[in-house]
Amino acid sequence: MKFCMLAIAATALTAGVNGFAVNTGRNFAIRNTNALKMSSAVETDNMAALATAANEARGLAMDSIAAAHSGHMGLPLGAAEVGAVLYGSQMQYNPSDPTWMNRDRFILSAGHGSMFLYSWLNLAGFDLPIEELKNFRQHHSATPGHPEFPNSEHSTPGIESTTGPLGQGLANGVGFAASEKMAEAVFNTDEHKIFGHHIFALAGDGCFQEGVSAESAAFAAHEKLDNLIVLYDANEVTLDKMAEYTQSEDIVARYEAYGWEVYDIDGHDLAVVEETIAAAKASNNGKPKLIKCNTIIGKGMEETEGTNAAHGEAGIPYVDTAKKNIGLPADEKWFVSEGTRDFFKDVQAKNKGIYDEWQETYAAWGEANPELAKQLVDAIEDNVMPAEEMFEKIPALEAGDEATRVSGNTVIQHIAELCPNYISGSADLHGSCRNYINDGGNYGAGFDKSYAGKNFYFGIREHSMGSILNGIAYHGIFKASGSTFAVFVDYFRPTIRVAALAELNRVSWILTHDSIGVGEDGPTHQPVETVSGIRTFPNVDVYRPADAEETVAAMVSSVTRKEGPTALIFSRQNLVQNNDVDYMARREGALKGAYIGKKETEDLDLIVIATGSEVQHALEAAKDMPGARVVSMPCMEAFERQSDEYKESVLPAACTKRIAMEAGISGLWYKYASKVVGVDRFGFSAPGDIVMTELGMTAENLKKEIESMN
Repeated sequence: MKFCMLAIAATALTAGVNGFAVNTGRNFAIRNTNALKMSSAVETDNMAALATAANEARGLAMDSIAAAHSGHMGLPLGAAEVGAVLYGSQMQYNPSDPTWMNRDRFILSAGHGSMFLYSWLNLAGFDLPIEELKNFRQHHSATPGHPEFPNSEHSTPGIESTTGPLGQGLANGVGFAASEKMAEAVFNTDEHKIFGHHIFALAGDGCFQEGVSAESAAFAAHEKLDNLIVLYDANEVTLDKMAEYTQSEDIVARYEAYGWEVYDIDGHDLAVVEETIAAAKASNNGKPKLIKCNTIIGKGMEETEGTNAAHGEAGIPYVDTAKKNIGLPADEKWFVSEGTRDFFKDVQAKNKGIYDEWQETYAAWGEANPELAKQLVDAIEDNVMPAEEMFEKIPALEAGDEATRVSGNTVIQHIAELCPNYISGSADLHGSCRNYINDGGNYGAGFDKSYAGKNFYFGIREHSMGSILNGIAYHGIFKASGSTFAVFVDYFRPTIRVAALAELNRVSWILTHDSIGVGEDGPTHQPVETVSGIRTFPNVDVYRPADAEETVAAMVSSVTRKEGPTALIFSRQNLVQNNDVDYMARREGALKGAYIGKKETEDLDLIVIATGSEVQHALEAAKDMPGARVVSMPCMEAFERQSDEYKESVLPAACTKRIAMEAGISGLWYKYASKVVGVDRFGFSAPGDIVMTELGMTAENLKKEIESMN
């Protein structure tokens, strides 16, 4: 591999098209794999306009953070030149159509630097007026403390993903890039290319220290996602200390070892930044790109720049002086010159030309491929067949005693057929979780894979899997599911939280081996707290079906729901089918979250509530109790959304004698029952039926507990 290297002395000061460095106050080496030519191709006037815009973006960030008395100044000031090049030159976007499907995506992985993004969105012409910048971090503003993907609380245009937990945005970017590659493979034709955009992510040292970025970087390189460009804001600072206090590895070398194309440049030299990003975009060699942009955190604020104090709002007292130092009027807040506004009008006009040309291509593509065009529109607009219609399309499963993971394998084939944009994947557990889409093909590069494949092999990278699934969902075309054992949720729990916060209804998780019924693998693999833990997330539906037909309802709900993501909790062990209730009634009841699985034959005097593998025990225990009603509750959250009338019909308030049963932590069930038969301890290694018996998960024990209530 060919490198171009240049050592920079600590006090060196060079500028212009042929120079790499500014006065950084430290040594670093400039490397790039393409031996870039920094030439007069970069227009001097354009550089001057970008330099002015960079300083005015700094001013917007300083004024907004000072007004809020809160925020993170270091990144917006330190990475301003990167923002100028991205929004002023290298990204294709249309502020008048911010969700244009072929726009380049920008993800601020270092989400704490949110005023970087808000400033550039304003300058670039998005519908984010100065008034919103003035309301930074205020209630009901469009500029929350960290970027939030448009949801029921915020609808800020130009925000591509919810970021803040470090490393997540970089990993989301891998999902975006994977989704874009799939869109190219599925929808582009030889005659018309409607997809072909880049994914940009700006990340800092904290992002690279988080393990999820390493997992995701390895996946991106392995699957040759060369449409991904990560810009590393290398300012040598973390919050507590200078970065050298906690890290000593060569991140550029690490990424090169993964298989990335790497660049190491001066992040304040606009000409270098411009040509490096242009070269990265032009390089289609099967390698994702890492551009290390060596920057000074808090640049322009002499009192704090280059130190960890610059990270947050410590520079607020020095804002006026800093603005004066970089040529801005200290007495005018949120200043943007007419020249900068005019410059970005020209940028918008250029991008509008690209957009209009694309629209012509898209129209011709749609006329030539009407079925494919309908598939794409349905995918983007989330035009999914209603649940009730899906129920009609999926025949009765007529299953014998079988695990719900096995039922899920049958159902996922129907889901993939009825929902063409549905894809799945696994963290090395397709064989155990049974979520492989037959005839769907495998996603990726090399071997038997293609970018049109519907089955993702994530490797043993659960955290990365969760983030990539979110990125695919954010991208806005495909519905993504991923599987692992339920107990391993803790490896990617942060991604579930972000998906819930962002209300990502295009994401679901298939989590099998759901209880102490796992058996011989022992307590390390027997989730007792996991399912209840997921239920505590707002906006997440947690389905734990009791049989094959409830599994149909759970999976159908996961692709038809609009309000947020879904966790599908499936058993390892075989379960008895409740064939006393019609298959369609079970589906419809489960879709509502709870329904009557056995109706009382005399006056109601007891309600037994259960979920998943414990419903069979509830039915068995209550079969000789004429006054007992058994309620199957596969999804608490769906049940809570039903009308008061429906909830009363299932759980009448007049019947206060209630008992619930689940092979897991008991706490949440006290909302519905006065007594709970649960598992409030860890399990042990033994065959699953023995563990279940020893810990009271049997019909016999449930019957004893009911009798003790009399």
